[in-house]
Amino acid sequence: MPGLKAMRNRSCLGLILTLLFSVPASAQQSDTFDILKFTTPKGWQKEAGKDSFQLGIEDANGGLCLLTIYKSIPATENSKENFSLAWESLVKQLVTVKGSPQMQPSSTENGWIAESGFAQYESDGKKGLVLLVTASGGGKMVNLVGLMNTDAYQQEIAAFLDSMVLPKVEPARSASTGPAVRSQPARTSNFKFSTTNFDDGWTSTEQEDWVEVVKGNIKVLIHYPKQGTIFPADPEPLTNAAWDILVAPRYSSLKNYRTASINTYERPYLGMGYATEKASGKQVFVLLFRQGKSGWLEFIAPDKNSFIQQYKFDPEAIRWDSESELLTPLVQMVNYNKFAIAESDFNGTWTSDFTGVQQLYSVYTGNYAGMNINQSREEFVFGAASSYSWRLLVVSGMVGSTQYANVKSAGKFNVLNNWQINFSRIETGPRTYNAHWSCIKGARLLHLLDAKNPGSGISTVFGKK
Repeated sequence: MPGLKAMRNRSCLGLILTLLFSVPASAQQSDTFDILKFTTPKGWQKEAGKDSFQLGIEDANGGLCLLTIYKSIPATENSKENFSLAWESLVKQLVTVKGSPQMQPSSTENGWIAESGFAQYESDGKKGLVLLVTASGGGKMVNLVGLMNTDAYQQEIAAFLDSMVLPKVEPARSASTGPAVRSQPARTSNFKFSTTNFDDGWTSTEQEDWVEVVKGNIKVLIHYPKQGTIFPADPEPLTNAAWDILVAPRYSSLKNYRTASINTYERPYLGMGYATEKASGKQVFVLLFRQGKSGWLEFIAPDKNSFIQQYKFDPEAIRWDSESELLTPLVQMVNYNKFAIAESDFNGTWTSDFTGVQQLYSVYTGNYAGMNINQSREEFVFGAASSYSWRLLVVSGMVGSTQYANVKSAGKFNVLNNWQINFSRIETGPRTYNAHWSCIKGARLLHLLDAKNPGSGISTVFGKK
């Protein structure tokens, strides 16, 4: 379509990154949805719902532009991970896209990080361009999805984006920049913080075999990995096995038990039923869930209606791939396995290892063409008086001609607040990381993400040696 080509060439997407967070003094805000303020273009139709706000226009020639703003939801600190999740749960559920999104450079303003990408789509025989913008900040993400088959409305889109205002996310101070924290541990631990009070009302506590997350009358257990609960199998036998190991020992009188699954890219597994808690003697509704790398999550509610009220869907009625987006809030519960840092936590040796191997073959002959290897090991050794040493070892290249790099630094570290740590020298100078702990059975994992470039990639995860 000529219009789509022109739209890409004239950088409509660039306008989104440039204008999404600008706050012009003359902008007169006429609409508010969730945490966003904006002005709807003149002549455009608009419709506000509980979880989204739509604006659209269509001309006599079939030219169409539809913009949908989605309600902010809890998110990770990694803007790229948030974008990928939104692409799978929003874009792919709306339209059929061709290939992966073409990503645009990240943009940072007022504490928010914007990631955007676009792709061609097809829906009901109609083709066009789909755009996703994901803004991440303050533990939340806001998504904007655009569907368009013409570039005739670029000026209106630009004006609309120019009018959008997101609340400023305050930068890190000497006090906590994340969820509120209290230091009373949930169990005996060598770490200062074993409880986290999140701003959205959820409270996490470290337990022996799981992280317990509670809000109102809903309890979620983020189970630590356990042998025999994940293996190649059809949904029903795998869910049954996990239930018998993780859930059944703490309940009696199981009723109306059933399993469910959905045929989608990352198949979710669900097991559910009513049972009596041995500890309290109360009958509760229990749902066991896993999707992708979430691990097993156990949801406990007084009854199924209480679960539906919290998560907005009936787990017994969910069936099709098109409904899999309803499970996103369940998957995101893994983000509550998060605990603050303290200077006294840092001691000993912590390492992060990565290995990637590629077997290469000629596209012309099919003959074996060698093996490419990428391997790295990053190490922190924490000592007395806030001292540390750091080392990064990298080996990469074709086997037989690999290249080797070894970088070292040493100095003093300083815990700036509950969620940030500064090192006096990493490679060529000082560096500050966003940091937190997550729990596994009998241990902790350290997550570090460069605070100056949080949208650059996935957090590096360290385990104690």
